[in-house]
Amino acid sequence: MFPKNTWYVACTPDEIETKPLGRTICNEKIAFFRGQNGVVAAVEDFCPHRGAALSLGYVQDGNLVCGYHGLVMGCDGKVVSMPMQRVGGFPCIKHYPVVERHGFIWVWPGDAEQADETLIPELHWANHPDWAFGGGLYHVKSDYRLMIDNLMDLTHETYVHTDSIGQDEIDETPVKTAVEDGIVKTSRYMEKIIAPPFWQAAMQAAGLDPEQTVDRWQISCFHAPAHVLIDVGVALEGHGGKDAPADKRVRATVVDFMTPETESSHWYFWGMARNFKPEDAALTDSIRAGQGKIFSEDLAILEAQQKNIEQNPERRLLMLNIDAGGVQARRILDKQIEQEKAVQ
Repeated sequence: MFPKNTWYVACTPDEIETKPLGRTICNEKIAFFRGQNGVVAAVEDFCPHRGAALSLGYVQDGNLVCGYHGLVMGCDGKVVSMPMQRVGGFPCIKHYPVVERHGFIWVWPGDAEQADETLIPELHWANHPDWAFGGGLYHVKSDYRLMIDNLMDLTHETYVHTDSIGQDEIDETPVKTAVEDGIVKTSRYMEKIIAPPFWQAAMQAAGLDPEQTVDRWQISCFHAPAHVLIDVGVALEGHGGKDAPADKRVRATVVDFMTPETESSHWYFWGMARNFKPEDAALTDSIRAGQGKIFSEDLAILEAQQKNIEQNPERRLLMLNIDAGGVQARRILDKQIEQEKAVQ
């Protein structure tokens, strides 16, 4: 159902700021914490003494202390000590490659020997002063691939997000799908339209007249195994669309990282990076709140969809031309999964 020899977003730094974090990723129960000098560590969330969850303990001197009987676990999965006990013969537990980068903590849940930090995606906006980012996290009770389908076909915005980013022109404009260098891209361009409410607010924040007609674009890019970056925006009509001068447009990147928890649930790290008014913290908060509401509307759809699929395993889902992006993404995923199985 999901590749394991790859990097997934595990959490954000604030989630382990004061205590360990337990999180299941690809069916692996993992405890995340900050070890020596604040470096992030990740070990199996299982105390070898009595099987307690190590994530319910605390960090002391860069080690993880089990909150049940005080066993001290090192960042490398080796037992360090335990009050009044000899622990030299205790078995090691699994530890995971983990990297803090771009404002996220990444974990490699598969074969540690294959972990390659250069494979962590480059996010140019994450470390650039001209960009601002705000986002959040949802736990979604659905197969992560259903979210990928959702993001690669934005036709649903017309029906699910009617009072924010949806508009009839989305449904009336054809979408193009292409695969380039392993990246699946779906694109839709709408010309001479009135921006929907979310983008009208963004135009006003950027000093543009929200009542003017605009050209709008949506370009979704799937990167295996589980992240989608969407180039979105509006520009005053006739100024070049996404390539319009900065003072004639509002442009942003919708950021989506889907991290499988189990076969039927996932962690959804969402956000928006923008390159207009990056210094405006209040605007970042406002966009985060608006985007959070938009994405929350998808949750009910996806979770009900998951239940229906589980209850009707014999039903074959229909595929239309608007599903081409999701279909191509799944083909790439299936190939990646099969390659992993072939070497096991």
